[in-house]
Amino acid sequence: MQLTLTGHHIDVSPALREYVDKKIARIERHFDNMTDIHCVLTVEKLAHKAEATIHLRGGTIHADSVQENMYAAIDGLVDKLNRQVKRRKEKMTDHHARNIDKPGNR
Repeated sequence: MQLTLTGHHIDVSPALREYVDKKIARIERHFDNMTDIHCVLTVEKLAHKAEATIHLRGGTIHADSVQENMYAAIDGLVDKLNRQVKRRKEKMTDHHARNIDKPGNR
């Protein structure tokens, strides 16, 4: 997986980059079909915005979060992405396979 981190009106410090890497690694534990992630950190007046697009096999996931603090925005973003990835993973699993008629279940 490749992570691209971009900053608009903000310099991405090594500490901020390390924080994003650590948080994104949590998402990767749930779903390993990610090809690359593009994360954009933006500062507009007093609003700090973090947005990310995850490219998966078979589609993309996009989320954003706006907070007063950049670290809080990253936390909110990761929570949203985590929920979307879990939902995507549940949809990909075939839930109908459990209802197969077995010879003794009639």
